[in-house]
Amino acid sequence: MDQKDVFRQMVSFNKQTFENTFNALVMLQDQSEALFNGMLDRATWVPEDGKKAVGDWAKSYKKNREEFRKAVNDGFKKLEEFGTKPFSTEKA
Repeated sequence: MDQKDVFRQMVSFNKQTFENTFNALVMLQDQSEALFNGMLDRATWVPEDGKKAVGDWAKSYKKNREEFRKAVNDGFKKLEEFGTKPFSTEKA
C-alpha cells in the first residue's frame, strides 16, 4: 500500500472519530441544557436577569463550540491537502 493511501486513511479515520465524538458531546450538552432550562423554568426564586445570563451563556457556548468544530475541520482539510501532494525524496 502506498504511503499516501495510508496517510489519507489515517486522516479520514481520525476525522470521522472526531466527528462522532463531537456529535455525541453535542447531544449530551443539548440534553443537559434542556434539563437545566426545565429546572430553571420551575425555579420561581431565580430572577429573570439570572435566567437571561444562563441563556446568554448557552448561546456563547454553542457559538464557541461551532468555532472549535470549524477550526478542527480546517485542520483536517489542510492535512487532506497535504496528503494529496506528491512526496519528494530529493534532498534540498
